[in-house]
Amino acid sequence: MANKLQQYFPMLRTREEILHKIEHRPNLRHIFYSWSEKAQNEFLDFTTGAKGVKMMYDFASKELLNPETHRERVNEFLSLLLGQPVKILEVLPNDGTRLADESTLLITDIVVELSDSSIVNLEIQKIGYDFPGQRSACYSADLLLRQYKRVQQKNSLKDPHAKVHYKDIKNVYTIVLFEKSPKSFYECPNVFLHHFKQYSDTGLELDLLQKYLFVPLDIFKEIKHNESIPINLKDRQEAWLAFLCMDDPEDILAILERYPDFKECYEQVYEICRNIEEVMSMFSKELAELDRNTTEFMIDRMQKEIDQQAEELKEKDRIIAELQATNERLKKRKI
Repeated sequence: MANKLQQYFPMLRTREEILHKIEHRPNLRHIFYSWSEKAQNEFLDFTTGAKGVKMMYDFASKELLNPETHRERVNEFLSLLLGQPVKILEVLPNDGTRLADESTLLITDIVVELSDSSIVNLEIQKIGYDFPGQRSACYSADLLLRQYKRVQQKNSLKDPHAKVHYKDIKNVYTIVLFEKSPKSFYECPNVFLHHFKQYSDTGLELDLLQKYLFVPLDIFKEIKHNESIPINLKDRQEAWLAFLCMDDPEDILAILERYPDFKECYEQVYEICRNIEEVMSMFSKELAELDRNTTEFMIDRMQKEIDQQAEELKEKDRIIAELQATNERLKKRKI
């Protein structure tokens, strides 16, 4: 019997069909049984439509949000996030300024120049890095310098003796979506859009160019599921966020009922899933990367906690030593 998503997407295979293909291909059988039982069921669930594909999988998000092949789609998504119409003029290469160990937790990292010459860096992170503010400020500063150099280059092409006019330097936007957000975001459990920009304490307005948007998708998901079942999507922006982070069939059907054009995006991913050999290879890499990243992240987090506890113990020892010294002085005075 077809499940709900199979009725909507007839290209999806049944569990029996997929298992039959795996069992009769030694290479696929080897890969499949190297996974944990949980991973096996997860794979079968999203390839059959028992559950939706997590659009946060690396292979899914990079295909769906590729500004080279789906520019209008990315235009719309950025427009909704920024709250203003935008149009991608050029896709810029990542210039290698990321720290070496940072690419592992990034699902998507896109840099584009818009038609008004502003630059947007869109990141989707599996697990939010520590110090997200400091980190984003560093990369925003890098974007601003990159913007300055691009303006300088464009002006020199027109006139080799031309100087950079600061009025020609446009905004740089740093947009970060978290699949699992840093714990600091849970200080605002009812908010899933955090806009930041520099401002004055006097009310004076200057355009300081650096803008930020942080989107904790895990908090968005909790808010929507707490509000109502099925989910209630207020607008297209929420539909996009739900599309990225929700894989329950009821949630997917709620998205499609309100915005039927999202069916094309789901079909694109389910067509990939029809190539069992390719998607098994991608999913296997996803599992290995996630396992390695999570282990490294947790070890790093535990080491920080151990270091913090060690500092707290040192401080306690210092206080105890001071109290003991005070007590000894008081005893001597009594004598």
